[in-house]
Formats: sequence, structure tokens, C-alpha cells
Amino acid sequence: MSTVKKVRKAVLPVAGLGTRFLPATKAVPKEMLTIVDKPVVQYVVEEAAAAGIEHFVFVTGRNKAVIEDHFDIQFELNETLEARGKTAELANIKAMLPKAGSMSFTRQQEPLGLGHAVWCARDIIGDEPFALLLPDMLMQDARGCLSGMMNLYAQTGGNVVSVEECHPDLAHKYGIVGMGDEVGEGFKITEMVEKPAKGTAPSNWFINGRYILQPEIFDILETQERGAGNEIQLTDGMLRLAESQEFAGYRFRGNTFDCGSKDGFIKANLAFALARDDIRALIEDDLRALIG
Repeated sequence: MSTVKKVRKAVLPVAGLGTRFLPATKAVPKEMLTIVDKPVVQYVVEEAAAAGIEHFVFVTGRNKAVIEDHFDIQFELNETLEARGKTAELANIKAMLPKAGSMSFTRQQEPLGLGHAVWCARDIIGDEPFALLLPDMLMQDARGCLSGMMNLYAQTGGNVVSVEECHPDLAHKYGIVGMGDEVGEGFKITEMVEKPAKGTAPSNWFINGRYILQPEIFDILETQERGAGNEIQLTDGMLRLAESQEFAGYRFRGNTFDCGSKDGFIKANLAFALARDDIRALIEDDLRALIG
């Protein structure tokens, strides 16, 4: 196999309106809703950074400027924290700041689908493989989902998607992959089916919101016809890409929370709070009492 080109850049589509969380998201982007004490999008950026990503490309829309501000220096805040002796809080804020020039922001002027959002990043990504992380999907795993995908990518090259199991009766709700030969912590993908009819799914492994894609996807998305929801669908583009390039599925064994849904958002808050020693003892008994 030829040398596998390093994945240095990641695309984060953050242009969605977050209508499922209205009125909370009327003025606050859904990506800035907090899981315990950090915005959802910060967890995703940290996952990507831990996997070796050097440059982050945010595909934004209107009313999303606060995301850019979040990853910038606030001199007044820093000065206030320092003056009040809040050294721990100041250290946390400084630690989350990206390196200068490591973040880019581009606009998706119209809500034309995930495939279109990815295509909007084409000039910043250039002729390189890239990671795609859906900020709604929050992964809880000691190693990090994208880090595991990077290990598999180093073995397979091509394209890699993260997959996890669902109950077979629910396979019709997801994008499902067909399973081929085992490789590393995953397998070769033989087919991809978006929301297969009940009883026809090739497996119960579904794509869960993390991708490593080759740049040829941009040329495909540029001419991709609109699909489900009258939008340009990424899955349709990947199906065309799979005609000439290989795809592998990385078996993600951690927990996935769909923070674009109210129940997923609440579960994520509980799971991440309970995973923290400084919070678990404060809420564990109260949670049991509430459930009781």
C-alpha cells in the first residue's frame, strides 16, 4: 500500500438552526449549549485535537459568531480573573485556546444539507484527506473516537467512518454499512444504505457522526443532486466515492450522545457529570432520589 497521507484538518459543520431546542437556541447556537461546564463544540474540538488535528474548519451560518468568540482571547475576562485570584479558572480558559491561525470559519449561506456544508470547506481543506466531526454527536471514550479512527486509517488509507451497533429492529432509522473483511479495530465496508427498509439492512452497524474522507469527495458533492429532504446528502456523495475508493468502518465501543435531541443532551450531561470525581459525589444520591 502506498504511503498514507496524514490527516491534519477537520471540518465541523455548525450552521444548523437547532430548532429542536427552541426557545433556548433562539439567540444561542445549539453548539454552545453546555454539557456540565463546557459547550458541546468544545468537547468535539478537544477530541479532534487529541487525535492530532492541527487545523479546524467551522462551516457556520448566521448568529454563530459566538462560536468564533469562544475560541478567542477575552482580555477583559482574563484581567478580571487574574485580579480576583481565580488562577484555576484562568488556567482552564488559557488551556482551551487554539494556536493562532489554527481555526478557519466559512459560511454556508443556505441550509442545503450536510453534503453542501462539507463542500463549503473545499478551498480551505484543499487536496488533503480530512476529518469530519458532527458537533451534535458527542462521544464519551477514554481514548477518543477520532484517535481510534486515525489508527485504523494508518492501516487502511482510503476513507474511514465510525460505526456502532444498534438493535436490529432499529436499523431502518440509520445509515447502515455492510461488513467485509476484518482489519485492525474494524472492517472493510461492502455497502452503505441510508435508512434501509425493515428487514433489508445488511447489518446493524450504523454510521455515528465521525468520518475521515479523501478530497475527491468535493468534486462529487459539487455535482451531487439533491436527495432526501431536498438537500445535498453526504451519504449520496460517499456512495459515489465508494465506486472508486475503499471505505473501512471503525468499531466505536464508547458511548454516543445525540446532543441535537433533548433526551440525548440530558443523557450526555448526566454521563459526563457522573464521570467527574468533583461532581459525582454531589449528585449521585439526588439522582437516585429523583428516580425513586
